[in-house]
Amino acid sequence: MERQKSMEKGLLRKSLSIRERKFPNEDVFLEAGLSRKSPREIIKKAQNDDGDCRVTASVFLSTFVAVAGSFCTGCGAGFSSGAQAGITKDLSLSVAEYSMFGSILTLGGLIGAIFSGKVADVLGRKRTMLFCEAFCITGWLAVAFAQDALWLDCGRLLLGIGVGLFSYVIPVYIAEIAPKHVRGSFVFANQLMQNCGIALFFIIGNFLPWRLLATVGMIMSRCYNLLIQKMTRYNLNRSIFNIMFCMFPGFVPCVLHVFCLFFIPESPRWLAKKGRDKECRSALQRLRGSDVDISREANIIRDTIEISELDGETGMTELFQRRYAYPLVIGVGLMFLQQLSGSSGMTYYASSLFQKGGFPSAVGTSVIATIMVPKAMLGTIIVDKLGRRTLLMASCAAMGFSALLLSVSYGFQSFGILPDLTPIFTCIGVLGHIVSFAMGMGGLPWIIMAEIFPMNVKVSAGTLVTVTNWLFGWVVTYTFNFMLQWNASGMFFIFSMVSASSIVFIYFLVPETKGRSLEEIQALLSNSVQ
Repeated sequence: MERQKSMEKGLLRKSLSIRERKFPNEDVFLEAGLSRKSPREIIKKAQNDDGDCRVTASVFLSTFVAVAGSFCTGCGAGFSSGAQAGITKDLSLSVAEYSMFGSILTLGGLIGAIFSGKVADVLGRKRTMLFCEAFCITGWLAVAFAQDALWLDCGRLLLGIGVGLFSYVIPVYIAEIAPKHVRGSFVFANQLMQNCGIALFFIIGNFLPWRLLATVGMIMSRCYNLLIQKMTRYNLNRSIFNIMFCMFPGFVPCVLHVFCLFFIPESPRWLAKKGRDKECRSALQRLRGSDVDISREANIIRDTIEISELDGETGMTELFQRRYAYPLVIGVGLMFLQQLSGSSGMTYYASSLFQKGGFPSAVGTSVIATIMVPKAMLGTIIVDKLGRRTLLMASCAAMGFSALLLSVSYGFQSFGILPDLTPIFTCIGVLGHIVSFAMGMGGLPWIIMAEIFPMNVKVSAGTLVTVTNWLFGWVVTYTFNFMLQWNASGMFFIFSMVSASSIVFIYFLVPETKGRSLEEIQALLSNSVQ
């Protein structure tokens, strides 16, 4: 009996030594004696592996720190709505110039998106988030001190580049660290933090001048006035304090974000892809808890990466192959439909929509801000209960109805019919569209994008999907004001038809990924193509 056991150990050791020569960097994964697995075997293994279902403090903290970067995205989106009247008046901007200012955030996002996948792959998820902050800080300062349209555009372009990088790396990082049963909720927190930023700027934009809106909150502005009085009394240099206070809203949150990033682990899947297996195991242990056996999950990650790397790293030209067609259609299609629904234009120019419909813009934006965050919180809770498909279709249906209501409202206005109903319809339509977008279509495409692509194509495919989002976002935000002046009713009718088409697209093509590990999802998509 003992002789048989020793022979088995010898055979196992021999097989492991062969494997080690083939894959020299995976020493920590050899202890389980893995063999190469097919996608079907990985699915079966992942389905049988429930793992430890606890959400540890490390996962929660890492997610919270990551989505703090999304707050900057929300602030940038909400700023253009609340600041439109003030900037246009103070700097004498035309409609075309302000449309450029409002939309150049998405143009910067497009530039950031082009490099997002490669930067995140080379630097890692954590260091990419640190890299984003340099653009965000510089951008906010340029807007705060702008004296003409050029400085405004340059600052917002830099902010957009940082936001474009954030839009890719944050959902990918969270998807790679979160347990599968809460992954949807945790990635959806990205959308929740964006809504918090939008809501904050919608509210304070009703009370603060646009420069102050770009630099300080209401409480800080009062402190600023007190300090100015003290400086006048003691003949202190005002410029130092001006710079300090102008840096507050962009600089301080960014610095806190940078500081906190040093306390969270790198993505285990990225570390495994880079062959840093000991660090991968250490990060996974930290995320799952010190008392949890992470060998099985680590082995599944390693097996999946090995299979995806059989063909090597896939570039943009090799991406358009039959094996990647299905996930690529899903990712690109969702981003395309998300932006053509008019979501970015509705958020960026909400004040203009209320004013055109005869509804007080201060009241309208305040109501939106009040409801947006609770609705996004509700979406965060139910995304892993209802599933991605159900929530996506419900969100698109509500957006389509809201856009149709706006089309009818502005149509009545153009013909002078039922003038008393136009403000009410406008309020309900704008409110319904923005809230329903925040509840589903705003965050779920990013969740699905982070789930469906294997590691060897995540750089090229993720970049293409993110570029699609920002490219069509720029087209919509730049043309929105022109289309609003041309034919508001026709524009919103087109948006409603896009939302209706989105329901059909989701029903027939988008799979349900709720409750599945990333490896299981990618293996399933691979099998469906085969």
